[in-house]
Amino acid sequence: MRVKDTLNLGKTKFKMRGNLPVKEVERQKTWEENQVYELRQKLNQGKPSFILHDGPPYANGDIHMGHAMNKISKDFIVRYKSMNGFRSPYVPGWDTHGLPIEQKLTQAGYDRKKMSTNDFRKLCHDYALKQVERQKDEFKRLGVSAEWDNPYLTLKPEFEAAEIRVFGKMAEKGLIYRGKKPVIWSWSSESALAEAEVEYHDITSPTAFYAEKVIDGKGVLDEDNTYMVVWTTTPWTIPASEGITIDAGFNYSVVKPEDDDRQFVLATELVEKDAETFGWKNYEIVKTVKGQELEGVLAQHPFMDRKILTMLGDFVTIDTGTGLVHTAPGFGEDDYNVGKANGLDIFVDVDAQGYLTKEAGKDFEGVFYDDANEIALDKLKEKNLLLKEEPVVHSYPFDWRTKKPVIYRATDQWFASVDKIKDNILNAIEDVDFKPGWGKKRLHNMIKDRGDWVISRQRVWGVPLPIFYGEDGEAIITKETTSHVADLFAKHGSDIWFEKEAKDLLPDGFTSEHSPNGKFTKENDIMDVWFDSGSSHQGVCAERDYLTYPADLYLEGSDQYRGWFNSSLITSVAYDNKAPYKQLLSQGFTLDGNGHKMSKSLGNTIAPIDVIKKMGAEIVRLWVTSVDTSADVRVSMENFVKVSDSYKKIRNTVRYMLANTSDFDPKEDTVEFADMAPVDQYMLVKLNKFISEVKNDYDNYDFLSLNRKLQSFINSDLSAFYLDFAKDILYIDAKDSLSRRSMQTVLYDAVVSITKLITPILPHTAEEIWPFLKESEDFVQLSEMPEVKHFDNEDAIFDNWSQFMKLRDDVLKALEEARDDKLIGKASEANLSLYLSGETKSLFDKLDANVQQILMVSQMSIDTIDNAPEDAQNFRNELAIKVDHAEGDTCERCRLISTDVGSDADYPKFCGRCAKIVRANFPETASEGFEEK
Repeated sequence: MRVKDTLNLGKTKFKMRGNLPVKEVERQKTWEENQVYELRQKLNQGKPSFILHDGPPYANGDIHMGHAMNKISKDFIVRYKSMNGFRSPYVPGWDTHGLPIEQKLTQAGYDRKKMSTNDFRKLCHDYALKQVERQKDEFKRLGVSAEWDNPYLTLKPEFEAAEIRVFGKMAEKGLIYRGKKPVIWSWSSESALAEAEVEYHDITSPTAFYAEKVIDGKGVLDEDNTYMVVWTTTPWTIPASEGITIDAGFNYSVVKPEDDDRQFVLATELVEKDAETFGWKNYEIVKTVKGQELEGVLAQHPFMDRKILTMLGDFVTIDTGTGLVHTAPGFGEDDYNVGKANGLDIFVDVDAQGYLTKEAGKDFEGVFYDDANEIALDKLKEKNLLLKEEPVVHSYPFDWRTKKPVIYRATDQWFASVDKIKDNILNAIEDVDFKPGWGKKRLHNMIKDRGDWVISRQRVWGVPLPIFYGEDGEAIITKETTSHVADLFAKHGSDIWFEKEAKDLLPDGFTSEHSPNGKFTKENDIMDVWFDSGSSHQGVCAERDYLTYPADLYLEGSDQYRGWFNSSLITSVAYDNKAPYKQLLSQGFTLDGNGHKMSKSLGNTIAPIDVIKKMGAEIVRLWVTSVDTSADVRVSMENFVKVSDSYKKIRNTVRYMLANTSDFDPKEDTVEFADMAPVDQYMLVKLNKFISEVKNDYDNYDFLSLNRKLQSFINSDLSAFYLDFAKDILYIDAKDSLSRRSMQTVLYDAVVSITKLITPILPHTAEEIWPFLKESEDFVQLSEMPEVKHFDNEDAIFDNWSQFMKLRDDVLKALEEARDDKLIGKASEANLSLYLSGETKSLFDKLDANVQQILMVSQMSIDTIDNAPEDAQNFRNELAIKVDHAEGDTCERCRLISTDVGSDADYPKFCGRCAKIVRANFPETASEGFEEK
């Protein structure tokens, strides 16, 4: 993008060059060489702090538009706070552990199972650092100002040590435990996952309605020919079935179909619906009982030598199914809870890769779980127990990294208890300010409904769980051991865990009743990466003495309510009983122009760097202010083209103001408010209202509102009004005249204020403007935000001129119609007759302004509305307007039509006003004529 490079004002030539893609790089180099970020931090020493804590992006691949929107938004806030009275250092961070990096290396041909753990971890470490540098360069290219030389990385020893101390504190409080319970299991990653590590997609699954024969009816059900009808959407778990769950309060009916010698137990409310599903045309209700009466009834597993126990649970529904739920405690959280409460074994017959084991029976052994659906259904058919099979479309969790479906599978894992501190967490939420406000309810409900957090992962690239085991297999986690491990990690990094034997990782002389012979082993699992980033309040905010804990603000995408916002809150409350943030600001996702999720595989992505190469980072930055980031945002190249046009308008308006204040010295030429022309007073009042409103938008992180106000002030208040008639003063009146200096005072104040206000958004452009201003700071980033000024009688001035602006709209409408009727070609050709009501006449008197000049007409007369001719346009009986073509000749200097052109013989082509001005300022030309260039 290029803009016109040169403005001409008389003999003054003003240059301000565009070419953003090239110039921005040069400017960023200048900032770095002059250590502008560091200088800003020194200026802010001793001021109140405002700390925005950076949520770490994952160190893998190029940044996408969501990254850009997020980082730029943070930069807006930090730059503004730094220029508005706060000490606001910004430490960027990266999440550097986890499965995606392991996968990248595997794809590159490395087999971690054939390498030593530390060799593979070294490869992961080096890969992560390369990705950090790659992304860092892209973030810097966006113009983000930060402590780039000292970011926080979750792989740094000091961070890992802090994380271990958080773990240790939680263990001390009894919040860490080991248990075998169903967790989200990714067979494609061979690891447990947290809820935040899954995404949901619709899939089609086979559902089965099948019968299990009652073998002990507990005196309630007949045992000869009665069958419990259960329902499942996971037939592959039938080999692991151990129970049937019903609801104590539901009614259940024993139903006898006409063409079947068996009778079946169903929820009464579902009998009619299920009978139609099963094809029962005629049936008899033999009896109806309450669910609580069926507790303890035993049935026979359809094809395993196992009794099935009927249990009561609160998760059974009657909107679908039969009201009797197939229950496999090893494969679902609800199943686990009800099975555990009834003393059932936690039976698991699926291995880590998703294949059924010999415990499932010979027909299933070695079969992938999804393929086991068909085998299970066939076995039910063989025994005439399958009443109905049908597909169902439903939402199902997938591993967000491998894009493969997950299963719920009971395994031995380490957990952090959420239930024990849930009330404390919910109370901490009450102290947080949420933007948007609905975020509070969303996070509250997520915590309220959250189970305990599985924090162990069966991988190698991460922070190891600092747990030892005694000779009797008992886990050893003490304050002494975790503190010692934290110290080791701080000095050597977490690799030492895999390099040393357990005995070398324990404190000198450590003993335990669980190891009478002094032999110990260590845990091989690593920490969930959400525990990594969730500990950053200690690893960064509390670790660095120039930051603060809690942080003032966390800002991330709305998916982080179940991710980083969530894990940070849990660990912070567990560690110090308070939220890690005072404010929480969330943003939506970036989608393509059609509202679809951006994906490289779909080819619908727009990389920030591609926009920067074509248009410049300023366009991406300004685009962030043009969209509602609190909701999902659609992105297309057309968006950036439109934003580019808005940018050009800002740029060209500023160029005009700079060109017309190039001879203005604020120390010598400033006109006091009381001495200004009334319209200049109005514009100064208007400017300060604009400053106040923009700063308020910054304070409320409302960048869309800020953009609208900026565009309105630039386009409407300045370009379409003030600057539109300004040339009649700036170009025509004498250089040092009060009228010209008064207007220049406003323009200079406006351009300085606008430059400072746009610095957080358009720092490259603001720095380009700054050298043309007569300010003391070397860089605009080292200046302060403009203070809001107040003036005598400012409210009355603003109200009177606001009323006039409505009347001006009426005049512009009348002039436009006169142009359409070919009566005039432009406003300066008009002779305007205004007929005013008493109130309007009073308003004009209060303005005490040159209304003719402001309306940019050559001639104007004012009369009362009672004298308005019939052909005058009447507006609300406040104002009537008649437009005629002005009489006289066009002055070659001011370009207005006047009857006194040539009245001064020395200046035959000038009107009387221009002749007087030229004679007074260029007396030597009176005898030889004058031609202004």
